[in-house]
Parts: sequence; C-alpha cells; structure tokens
Amino acid sequence: MDRCGRRRRAGALDIVATYSIAACDLETGQWGVATQSKFLGVGSVVPWAEPHVGAIATQAYANPRYGPDGLALLREGLSTEEVVGRLTSADDDRDHRQLGVVDGKGGSATFTGSECMDWAGGRTGPCYAAQGNILVSAATVDAIAESFESTAGALLAERLLDCLDAAQAAGGDRRGQQSAALLVVERDAGYASLSDRVVDLRVDEHERPLEELRRIYVMHQAIFGKTPRENWLEVDEGLADELRGRLARLGYEGELGDAFSTWAGSENLEERVDGVEHVDPVVLEELRRQT
Repeated sequence: MDRCGRRRRAGALDIVATYSIAACDLETGQWGVATQSKFLGVGSVVPWAEPHVGAIATQAYANPRYGPDGLALLREGLSTEEVVGRLTSADDDRDHRQLGVVDGKGGSATFTGSECMDWAGGRTGPCYAAQGNILVSAATVDAIAESFESTAGALLAERLLDCLDAAQAAGGDRRGQQSAALLVVERDAGYASLSDRVVDLRVDEHERPLEELRRIYVMHQAIFGKTPRENWLEVDEGLADELRGRLARLGYEGELGDAFSTWAGSENLEERVDGVEHVDPVVLEELRRQT
C-alpha cells in the first residue's frame, strides 16, 4: 500500500474539507464512494462511480469535472495514475485539489495538491483510495484504510460506512461534521433492475451526519435490500390464512396475490415481492408489525 501526506498553509478558498474512500468489490461487481465533510451537501460534489469502470472522489477545492471526466478516461483504458496525471496537468488550480481514483480492476491512486490545508494526504491499496484534508491528523486516513482492509467479505456499502465511522473515531475533519454521502453502483442492480445505483444516500446537513446516514441506510435496506431466495418462506395454508387476515385488518381484501401486492406497493416494498407462493421474511415481519 502507499501513503502520501502534506501539511500546508490555510487559504481563502471555499474548501470541501473532507475525508473519503473510493473503493470496489470485484467479486460482487460493485464500485462506490463514501464521504463526510464540514461542508453543505458533500454528496453533490465528491462521489462518482460507474460499474466496471471505476470510482472517483474529488474534494478539497473540489473540481466536480474530475468525476465525469475521470470516468471517461478510465473507460478509455487509462490507469489510475494516468487519470490523475491527465486531470491535474490540465488544471491550473491543481495544487488546491484532492482526488482518489479506483479503476475497473481494483487499481488505485490518490492525489493531494501542494496547497491543500493541513492535515491533508491519502493512502491506497488494492481496491481502495482513501484521502482527506483539514483533518486532525493522518490517523483519520489510516483508520479508513485499516477498516477497509479488515472487512473483506462484507457488503461494500457497509464496509464504506464502517470506514467513515472509523475515520471519525480517529479524529475526522478538524472543523467538525456537517454532511455525508454513500454511493454504490452495480450493473442493473438498482431499482427494478433499471438502474446501476444500488445505494445513493445523502445527509446534506446534520449535527451527526454519520449516524443519520446509517439510519437512512438501514431504512434503505429494509425496502430495497435483497433476502436470498433460499431464505424466503413457503406460503402454506396456515401462512396464507395469516396473510389474508392481517391484510384484511389493514383494508386489503380480495384475492390474496392482488391484496398482498397492493399492500406491498403502498409500503414501497414491491421490490421484495414475487407472487405469493413464497414470502420474503422482511416483508412478513413488516406486515406483522403493522397488524
């Protein structure tokens, strides 16, 4: 792994004072970015990702064009180091930029401009690039890297959330907290299999944005998460009678399949329903909770 750090004077620029990680899980085909900042709406600037192409975090005196332009360069086959070089060499404000890049094969690079504010730097390893600026110390970036390296096998989204928590526990942004974001992409794995965005969550302004981001993520998983089909429950006669009774108490009567689908749709659980021969235990638990 590699690490680089710089300590520089503070400037008068409007800085996205941030720590972030751009990363991927090659086994699941997912790429993502997680970030926290003392900056309003950090998710509108920092995270960019495309399945099988890469993930990019752009911050400090951020250049948002690094996101789409960097992904385009990765799509052309440039290495992460070449992408960093191409983007920064064409940018007169490169000394104020910070950038993390992961490519479609897990290669990574991080860049910290010479005028980024103390403490600023980054660290890379297989499948991740961690970086931050205006941090308490290098320990924040080290905590991100160590968390990611120690959680292989877990869901990428949850690994990224754990990285943010570890960074904050190690000191975080020395100006405090304000916003956070989590982006994870996978080909055709988003809503209705018509989107690549598996998770796209933002907390734009909050006293404890990491806690709020995780709360929203738990809600997201309850609605959009996927329970392995082998864990779904067979709807035998007894369970079918229970479903009919509970649905009727909520005002959903008639043919079981129609009533169940209508209720699930009203609760935004339609992605967890596939007929009534088997039922996702998460959906059943919610129905029971409501009745």
